[in-house]
Order: sequence, then C-alpha cells, then structure tokens
Amino acid sequence: MRLLDGAAGRLFAAALVLMLYCVFCLVVFAGHRRKQQAFARWEAGGAGAEADAIVVAFASQTGFAEQLALQTAQSLQAAGMAVRLCELGRLDLAQLQLQLAQRILFVVSTTGEGDAPDSAAGFARKVMGQEGRFEGLRYGVLALGDRSYGHYCAFGHALDAWLRRHGAQALFDTVEVDAGDNGALRHWQHHLGVLSGHTDMADWSAPTYKRWRLAQRRLLNPGSAGAPAFHLALTPADARQALSWQAGDIVEIGPRNAPAKVAALLQALQMDGRQAVRDETRQTSLSELLSRRLLPDDLPALTAMRALPSTPQMLVEQLRPLPHREYSIASLPQDGRLELLVRQTVLADGSLGLGSGWLTAHLGEGDELDLRVRENRSFHPPASDIPLILIGNGTGLAGLRAHMKARIAAGRHRNWLLFGERSEQHDFFQREEVGRWRAQGVLQRLDLAFSRDQTARVYVQDKLREAGDELLRWVDDGAAIYVCGSLEGMAAGVAQVLHETLGEEMLETMAASGRYRRDVY
Repeated sequence: MRLLDGAAGRLFAAALVLMLYCVFCLVVFAGHRRKQQAFARWEAGGAGAEADAIVVAFASQTGFAEQLALQTAQSLQAAGMAVRLCELGRLDLAQLQLQLAQRILFVVSTTGEGDAPDSAAGFARKVMGQEGRFEGLRYGVLALGDRSYGHYCAFGHALDAWLRRHGAQALFDTVEVDAGDNGALRHWQHHLGVLSGHTDMADWSAPTYKRWRLAQRRLLNPGSAGAPAFHLALTPADARQALSWQAGDIVEIGPRNAPAKVAALLQALQMDGRQAVRDETRQTSLSELLSRRLLPDDLPALTAMRALPSTPQMLVEQLRPLPHREYSIASLPQDGRLELLVRQTVLADGSLGLGSGWLTAHLGEGDELDLRVRENRSFHPPASDIPLILIGNGTGLAGLRAHMKARIAAGRHRNWLLFGERSEQHDFFQREEVGRWRAQGVLQRLDLAFSRDQTARVYVQDKLREAGDELLRWVDDGAAIYVCGSLEGMAAGVAQVLHETLGEEMLETMAASGRYRRDVY
C-alpha cells in the first residue's frame, strides 16, 4: 500500500528534506558555537589567566593549525601549565613589546605563494613590517606546509626570522610539518614535554614501530664524574628488513618501564602478572602490558587505583601507553646496524629516566625493542661538496658522527669538528675513531673543549670564539654549519658567538639557504 501518491507525496518528501536540512544546520551551528565558546574561554584566560601564562597563537587557513593549537594548549594545561590561546591576527606590536607573555608558541600555516593565512595577513603586513624589540620573549614555531608546493613553510620561517631579528630567543628550532606528518607532530609534542617538564605526555598519534634487537651496548665514559653514556648498536629482528635512513635522521623508541616498577605495582594491587589480557588485537600477559603503560608514580595515584574495583583487563584500559623517546642516529645504513649514543638520566629519587633507563640498563643484549626511523630533512647533509663545520657536545656527537661518516663516504674531506665534554681522560667519546679521521686527513681541523680539565671552565663556544678568523674564512668559502647537542648552554652559546662573528644578516641568510642547521634538545 502506498501512503502518499502524486503531488501529496512530492510535497511530503520535500518537507522531509527541508526538515533534515534544518536539523543539519542546527547541528553545525551548535558545534560551531560550542567551538567559539571554548576558544572564548581560552582567550579570556579561563584556562589560566596568570601573568606568566604561556600563549599559543595560531594562524590557520583550513582549520588544521587551529586544531593543533588547541591540542597544544590542552596538552600544556594537562601538564599543569597556565595557557592562553589566541589567533595570531589579534596580536599587535604593542602586546608583544609589553611581553604579553614570557613565552609564546606559534602554530602557523602557509598559503598561496608563501603567504600568511588570510586571518593573519594583517599581522604579517602591519606588525611584521614594523621594528620592535622582544628581548624578554622566548618562543617556538610549528610551521605547517606541503613540500609539493613552492615556498614550503615560508610564513613560519618568516615569522621565526622576524622574531630572532628583533631579539626574541627560540625555545627550540622551528618544527616543519609536511602535509600533516605525524612524526613531525610527535617531535613538536616532544618539545612540549620538555617545556612543561612532563615528558610523559601521551602521543597524539602512536608511532608504527618495528621490532629491533640490541646487538651491543658499550660504556663510553668509565670513571667519568658525569652520568654514564653508552654506545648502542641495534639490528632489525627481521634480517630481511632493509636499512634505510640518512645522516641527520632520528629514531623514535618505544620504551618500557623498569621490571622492578612493574613488579612493585602488581604487588601493591595484589595481582598476578602472568594473567592474560588483551591489547587491541593481541593477547599478552598483564606484566608485559604494564611494562608499556604509564604507571602511577606517587602514593595518592596508587591509592586511588587501589580504591577502584578492577580486573586485570580494566586496569590496563585505565592506563595510557608510554610516550615515545627520540634519539639522533650515529651511523649509516652501510654500517650494517643502527647506532646511538645515549646518556643515562637520573631522576631526583635516584631512578633512571624512562627512555635512557630502558636502553642503558633494563634492556638486555639480544633482547628486542620497538623502534621507528623518522626522516629529519631539516638536518640532512649538504647536497653539494661544500666545507662543513660540525659543532656539538656530549651525546650530540651522535648526529655529527653520522655526518662525518656520510662525508667520508662521499669523498668530501673539508670538515671541521668542534666537540666539548667534561674531561679528556674519561669523556672523549669515540676517541680512536676521531683520531683516525684526523690521521687520514678527512677531518681537516679539530677543536676540543674539556670543561673540567683546567681551573677556568672552557666550552665549545669559547673554542669557536677563539677561532673566529678561521670561522670567517670557512664561511666565506661557502661552509655550512651544523650544531647538535644540548639547547641550553652549548647551542645558545654557539648561536651567540655566530651572531657576534658572522653578523645577524649572514646567519639568517645561511639558515634560509640550509647552510646553518641544528638538531638540539
């Protein structure tokens, strides 16, 4: 039986379509209004109106930068930081000069021919076209772009150069995101964790790991007054897996909790670690799964967990996965293995840091680990045969070592290494290898700074300053400068010497052309 025929049926169908369209519009409007209200609360300081709040400023063309800015603000707030979120177009020069915040994180897209998004066009034209001084401002930039287009991440880099030119100090180097690359976004999250002091922030997207095996671990600095540093050699668990990366690339490690920490939690909850539980698509033991979860660190959190009625499966579902850890690769694929230099981090309670503890103490030789190689284009080798100046300290030698190996393999021998550590006797990492490079003539100049070997402390930046005339000669010959190591102290000191010696304009030009690159942390 047909309920409606002819004109009446067509009228009913049209009314139904109209009603559904109105419902759709109401849903969209309500979602948009909720979003506007949420941003209004952030901008009004509802998420933390303290004077020292960190500002997250975004410039978005399609909404992606806005989304990432909100995720950034939420992550920082969850880590206990006061945060204010705002559109970049709403900031003016007076606000920046009055130090609206001591720290600002910029999340910005690039559109058109390297232009600012429409919402920030006024800021780019009016504010960035003026002179100002921002000596009290520290900032970071997340630049969104697409390498298939010209002027990749151009607005993000222009913003970074403008801030540097007017006295602001970068918290870390600009993070480029190519077409929403998850690896680059995890690198941004890594910086957020360091900035907030909470490196246990959950990953926005989990890395897709492969299984690797610890083939060798060797202590690099026996007898050192500093924390132990280790040379690690890793090989794929599947011997058929091809090795593929370039000098400058990074690995993401899936760490594990110390076995003693897992055992202590199981004892406190009176659970059997051998019980079977499911993790997404596979079944494993409770103990093994807890080794990959973020466990409570204090008594209140443990007490709250005890109070909840919980089965082993419910327990693991309550706990977030451990966040990844990043390390510079110290070898090339032709070496037949992936090598790292890792220093142990010792926490206030005497326990070891999550990633360094797993790699240097808890993981046994021959045991497997989760690992993903991530491309790091911003620290890849120079494309042409130009001189190369490598500057670093501590385990930052890892990235520089890979570059030296790549240069030697390419027959490019005009290389200069400046390296710093505590003492020559105990902390001259890879001493024999560096000596061979010098003897073979593939390392034309070597400057070493061992800070504790004399009364007055001497650092890498001091050696660089002493060699100022030679630095100018190398740069005049077209040299590139690559820096790898600690951001605080070494990298900041080196940047200051480079500004003094080369001048701001020259350093900006080198950075824009890829002749000044950094991998600092």
